[in-house]
Amino acid sequence: MDSVTANIFVNDINKTIDFYKQLGFKVVMTVPEEGDIFWTMMTCGNVTFMFQTFQSLGDDLPIISRQKGGSLLFYIKTSEIREFFDKIKDNLKVVKGLEKTFYGATEFSIEDNNGYLLTFAEDEK
Repeated sequence: MDSVTANIFVNDINKTIDFYKQLGFKVVMTVPEEGDIFWTMMTCGNVTFMFQTFQSLGDDLPIISRQKGGSLLFYIKTSEIREFFDKIKDNLKVVKGLEKTFYGATEFSIEDNNGYLLTFAEDEK
């Protein structure tokens, strides 16, 4: 195996693109390139997410809309976490503020516009 990239299913892809741009992500590709987008790839540093509408695959893969088995948390390692937190904390839903964990990381968690949990972490010296 060489890599894994999350393909995250969402209801409103345009709102998702706007949300992730606030975190510093950039759109790399969309399908289609113009018009009503149903899939996009976004990156920020070494982190890549793909987002796709439920409607685009719902008939072919009905399991994507299930409730059981779909809970997850995206754990994103970053640097300059305190500056990043200060930059976004007033505009996004913070679930858990900055704290030092028992395993030595400094972390905070936010909820994205689709209800997914994003935890940002830095191994501060």
